[in-house]
This record gives sequence, C-alpha cells and structure tokens, in this order.
Amino acid sequence: MDNSSPASSERILLEPYKYLLQLPGKQVRTKLSQAFNHWLNVPEDKLQVIIQVTEMLHNASLLIDDIEDSSKLRRGFPVAHSIYGVPSVINSANYVYFLGLEKVLTLDHPEAVRVFTRQLLELHRGQGLDIHWRDTYTCPTEQEYRNMVLQKTGGLFGLAVGLMQLFSDWKQDLKPILDTLGLFFQILDDYANLNSREYCHNKSYCEDLTEGKFSFPIIHAIWSRPESTQVQNILRQRTENTDIKRYCVDYLEKVGSFAYTRQTLHDLEAESYRLIREFGGNPQLESLVKHFLLHIHDPLNEGARF
Repeated sequence: MDNSSPASSERILLEPYKYLLQLPGKQVRTKLSQAFNHWLNVPEDKLQVIIQVTEMLHNASLLIDDIEDSSKLRRGFPVAHSIYGVPSVINSANYVYFLGLEKVLTLDHPEAVRVFTRQLLELHRGQGLDIHWRDTYTCPTEQEYRNMVLQKTGGLFGLAVGLMQLFSDWKQDLKPILDTLGLFFQILDDYANLNSREYCHNKSYCEDLTEGKFSFPIIHAIWSRPESTQVQNILRQRTENTDIKRYCVDYLEKVGSFAYTRQTLHDLEAESYRLIREFGGNPQLESLVKHFLLHIHDPLNEGARF
C-alpha cells in the first residue's frame, strides 16, 4: 500500500475522525444553528461553512474527551482510541481543529478568527476545570459547576452563533439564551447518563460513575448530605461494578437528587421559552428543546425511572 501520496497521507490522518463520523449522533449544534438562523438570517453559503466548522470541532473534541475520560464506548460503539491508539487519535483531533480554523478563514471576515479563538479557549478552560475536579476528587459547588458548563458546553454553542452574527444584521445579545440552552443540554445529558435506558445501551451503564465525574445530580447529592461520604467513595473507586452503580443511583433517588435535577431542567426549559418569546419567538428552537426532552423518554415526569 502506497502511503506516500498526499491523498493517502490525508486518509491516514483523518481515519480516526472519520470513524467517529460514521457513528450516529444527534447533531445538536447543527440543529441549533439552523434554529438560530430564524433570527439571524445568515446567507446560506456562510451558514453551511459555519455548521461544518462547528461539527468538525465538536467531533474532534469528542475524540479527545473519550481519551481524557477513559471512555470505552461512544454512541454504542468502541471509542476511536481503542481501535487506532491514543497517539493517532490525539493527532487526528488536533489536525481537525486546524482544518476548522482553515475553513473559518474562507469566511473572509476580519473578526472570524477572533471569535474562533475566544470560543475554543473557553471550551478548553471549562474542560480543564472538569478534569481537575475529577482527578483531585474536588466536588464543586453548583454555581462553580454552572460556570464551568457555560465555558465547556457554551464554547461551541457560542462559536456557531458568534460566527453567524458576523454575517447578520440582527444584533441582539443572544448570550442569555445561549447560556440557558448550554446549561439545559448539559444537565439533561448528566441526568440521562444516570437515568436513561438509551444511555444504558449507548454507553456503559452509568459511565459518569466509572469516570468519577462530578455531574449535576452527583453534586447535589454530595452537598445535600455533607455528613455522608458514600458518593465520594464510589466515585473514587472508578467502579465498573453494576451493583455498586445501581446502589448509587438508588441513593441519588432517595436523597432527592434526581427530583432536584428534574426541577432544574423544568426551570431551564421555562426560562428558554421565556427568552425565546422575548426575542420575538422561534418555533424551530422551541421544537428543538421539546424534542430533546422527549428524546430520553420524558424523564421529567415525576418518578420516571429508566
């Protein structure tokens, strides 16, 4: 096999990334970009480049996330580094970051690279905090967690909309709705990881417990019962034992952490709709929020279990 040609080299460099692309995802960021275009009315050619850049960076960041989290499955399939090895996957993901930057340059706007840099810095700041808390067994407060999410999850949310606004005559400050949606989707993901049938099949059961992650329900359980160290000790074990994980899930239910998470999601959902109305309405964005609530089998009904 001749690997010396530019085309062959490119194929080798991108193979881990393209492996991930073949796995079915929800394309949340693409759908959000299309929904925000209801307000921003960006030319289609610019919108498509922005969507491509956002998806490239999102998927590249997932390759890195899976290494940093020691994940085994992604979307129900083996993680890329379990097939291609850690060094090749890191290089592939970093390569795609710069391919994304190269594509941003084609937008031909003097502010585009500044927006790109700002949001990628935020993404890495948030991810760094998340890793620090996990690896030093430091439980953040709920407010510290929310601030981290606004950096980590909001990084790519803000990238797409920030780039879109460069080509829009609609200049409203969208940060409030972006922040609310960023929190909504991350806390929903935290909840689903511990409480959704879909996650039981698409990820190893309660993978956040194996990872030792301080997710939203976990943080509530720890701070609401400071006299107990059960949850912290389970997280420290990085356990793959299903019985221990089930015990932890039952404990979270017992101390009201899932109920608190459901209420928080209800509040964020209501705030999303309020802000959407304040900005003049956006049926596509409202439908998207409703869709993702239904997507995990309406877990927000009181007492729902998966």
